[in-house]
Amino acid sequence: MVIKGENWLALTTEETLEPDLPICDTHHHFWVSRPEPPAYQRYLLPELTDDVGSGHNVRSTVFIEVRCEYRQDGPEEMRPVGEVEYIETIAAESATGSHGPTKAAAAIMGHADLKLGERVRPVLEAMRDASPRFRGVRHSTGWDASPELAQRDIRGALSTDGYRAGARVMAEMGLVLENSLYHPQLPELAEFARAVPDLTIVLNHIGGLVRVGPYANRDDEVLPAWRAGVAEVAQCPNVVIKLGGVGQVRYGYGWDGRETPIGSEELAETLGPLMNYCIEQFGPERCMFESNFPVDKPSYSYHVLFNAFKRLSSGYTASERAALFHDTAMRVYGINY
Repeated sequence: MVIKGENWLALTTEETLEPDLPICDTHHHFWVSRPEPPAYQRYLLPELTDDVGSGHNVRSTVFIEVRCEYRQDGPEEMRPVGEVEYIETIAAESATGSHGPTKAAAAIMGHADLKLGERVRPVLEAMRDASPRFRGVRHSTGWDASPELAQRDIRGALSTDGYRAGARVMAEMGLVLENSLYHPQLPELAEFARAVPDLTIVLNHIGGLVRVGPYANRDDEVLPAWRAGVAEVAQCPNVVIKLGGVGQVRYGYGWDGRETPIGSEELAETLGPLMNYCIEQFGPERCMFESNFPVDKPSYSYHVLFNAFKRLSSGYTASERAALFHDTAMRVYGINY
């Protein structure tokens, strides 16, 4: 991936559609420094403010763990608490209004290793003590034999006794579990969700569709498999799905390689069949739009992305769209203004 940066994104300009529609961006990251992607080595409150201030009515955001500012010492399992501590300082600064009206990191999702089982409880308690905005953790379980895909955990992590015991601790504490995986694992997630029915699970990035490596140029096989997996997970009432994340390399669209960035009409045309299928299966009350910024930023601008979301959702009722853009997130993450 060759990242062209802000000057390239600025080549595609559009008017803001429905600028008053309230939005909660349910998935973004902060990092102090990062070797990749090189064009976005730093992404903190000023950078997020520029993106959310591009014209849409983004009232709040949800921070998702990204190994930012972990503690440098102490027990290994407690080191992720440092991320929640650091993000709380950003959220508190944002809440003053000095960076604009958006309440950044109104909900904070940290990371903990659920395979610790019952021993994950003090980690979660420390995170809850570190921030009143702490709502749960993301423990991604993406695993695939393809070398093109990152291994997020051991194969079959969702079925291990440790992971399930840790998940039950989360359910007891009323916390939310986020998960990012690859679409062939969707049946595993459905089995897991049925085993822990009291736990609210948020499935990231439309269920982890993969169109690279062994899944490239095989949409006639890959898309039906993805649809079947999404449909199976949707039968689990404790699972909510995020609509976004499709700008990543593994989705195989190659938008980052264009001379001029994609516009919202074409983006909506491409994403519409995928996201509308998710909405059809889960219902708007269990779907939430997400930016996945700045990870998706090499593919399109924040402004274009939310214009695309507005275009592809134009056929839904006002209450359904309110759920997709804002209200589902308020309920799932317990955000109060």
